[in-house]
Amino acid sequence: MKVTCGRMSKRTVQLQRNGGKNMRYKHFQNANVDVSELAVGTWAIGESGRYGNVDRNDAIEAIQAALDGGVNLIDTAPCYGTGASEKIVGEAIHGFDRSKILISTKCGLVPYASPVTRGNSRNASYKNIMREIQTSLNLLGTDYVDFYFIHWPDPATDIAETMSALNVLKKRGYIRYIGLSNFNEEQILEAEEWGQVDVIQPPYSMVNRRDEKLMKWAYDKGINTLTYGSLGSGILTGAFREIPKFENERDIRNTFYDFFKEPKFSKVMELLKVMDEIAAAHNKPVAQVAINWSAKQEFVGTALCGLSNVREAKENCATFEWSLSDEEFDRLNKELERLSIG
Repeated sequence: MKVTCGRMSKRTVQLQRNGGKNMRYKHFQNANVDVSELAVGTWAIGESGRYGNVDRNDAIEAIQAALDGGVNLIDTAPCYGTGASEKIVGEAIHGFDRSKILISTKCGLVPYASPVTRGNSRNASYKNIMREIQTSLNLLGTDYVDFYFIHWPDPATDIAETMSALNVLKKRGYIRYIGLSNFNEEQILEAEEWGQVDVIQPPYSMVNRRDEKLMKWAYDKGINTLTYGSLGSGILTGAFREIPKFENERDIRNTFYDFFKEPKFSKVMELLKVMDEIAAAHNKPVAQVAINWSAKQEFVGTALCGLSNVREAKENCATFEWSLSDEEFDRLNKELERLSIG
């Protein structure tokens, strides 16, 4: 496999030498690689305007700050801003030792060609996957990606065809590990008939635990997870104490998540009272309670968290300066059960 490495900068040397002194890592079983328990999610970065306004330079500096803090995985996708996110990630990792960074991107979710029609269509065909990988590699400025996910199941394409494409890419060195995002147990088992599945990517956080059974099942099979929405689209940072009115009607927090609508919003506010107390006891931000809660779950490989500036990146990385006690962890879980959240 050919590996593209940028010229080593002072930042690269620091990353190699310290690796983020407080960062913790988990070993991914099928992939046989160590991954930081916190990863950078870049949906918001690519969809600036639909997830609040994110400055491009701030985003690049934030990703670099996360890498300085020991994060070694960045997750992106072609449909995050129609390539905008992948391009930003490519710019952010320039000057870092590529072999020290794990890049995750996706395929099979293609923006509609017509500017009138909003959204994406599913296309996990062999031909489209071969087209998408080349575009992603060009935007990322790299010769390979580490984790390559089918973004959503494509009912119009036989999974045998999809897995054939991924197996070919793996054999040719364009990808290292095969992933499935938003797949259920039956669909994962069907995919496994045609090749090894290394990782999955479901939504998971304190306010969305619907796939917990799936994640535990996958973990027992050696399939680790990259969880998206790990901060509940920002609601678990404590930044929202009243139902917000987002300027853009197509804001992802309005269209994709249900945390900012009743009756769930009020339940989350009750949960935040407990999180506030735990955060105050440690003199830490509320977001770190949520990240620590996810990291403490054995079946969570890494928690994808979005960021938009250096302050957020440093704050998230500082999560691993401390850990939830067993008593605090149990208290949070009891509150989740009482409120029937997730």
